Amino acid sequence: MRRLRVSLLLLLGACALGGCASLPGGKHDPRDPYERFNRSIYRFNNAVDKAVIRPLAVGYVKITPAPVRTGLSNFFSNIAYPGTIVNELLQGKVTDSGRDTFRLIFNTIWGLGFFDPATGAGFEKHNEDFGLTFGHWGIHPGPYLVLPILGPSNIRDGLGLIPDGYTNARVYLLRNFWEETGAWAVAALGERADLLDQDQILKQAYDPYAFMRNAYLQHRDYRIHGDQAGADADTPTLPDVPTP
Repeated sequence: MRRLRVSLLLLLGACALGGCASLPGGKHDPRDPYERFNRSIYRFNNAVDKAVIRPLAVGYVKITPAPVRTGLSNFFSNIAYPGTIVNELLQGKVTDSGRDTFRLIFNTIWGLGFFDPATGAGFEKHNEDFGLTFGHWGIHPGPYLVLPILGPSNIRDGLGLIPDGYTNARVYLLRNFWEETGAWAVAALGERADLLDQDQILKQAYDPYAFMRNAYLQHRDYRIHGDQAGADADTPTLPDVPTP
């Protein structure tokens, strides 16, 4: 919830500072009726990333040993894992939910939260959220939406962030706003550091905004519908875009 409040404040600031972005010529994507507004937020996010987030991520990689980064990533993934288990149950994936419950217990006790022995034991990691659950329930994604700092989304996935926040154990383990915000910042920094190698892909795209939009929508559609997804086969793809 705090992350959403921060995002809304940044949204207002981006609107005030970003103005209205110009649209490229040609046919516009019907999934993105708010493209002018979204491009303004995208420019805002890109400016913040270049000025603050990416330099911090580069410094984080330079000064933090890889085993420490991996351990922190495992820790934040582990305390967020109840959300995956709950969403698997809501999607009717009872077997996956049971296996992932064991995975969470195994990594918490024997991995101390910082190691991932469960994967080596054959319990692979899954990633589910309420946006995906709503999609499995047949709820339409609605228009594409770029959120301040958080990046690509849509109306359905954006609303899914609310229950997502309540299924992350971080909310209950940390005692105040500053502890929770600090933990979120460290987790987000680690995720940004993992994506540094992908920066060049966006730089080479003719229209990075459209490239990211199409990759996000295609990926989310595939997560819900699998091989029956109606994604354009010529649409470029990116690795999974994380939401801290």
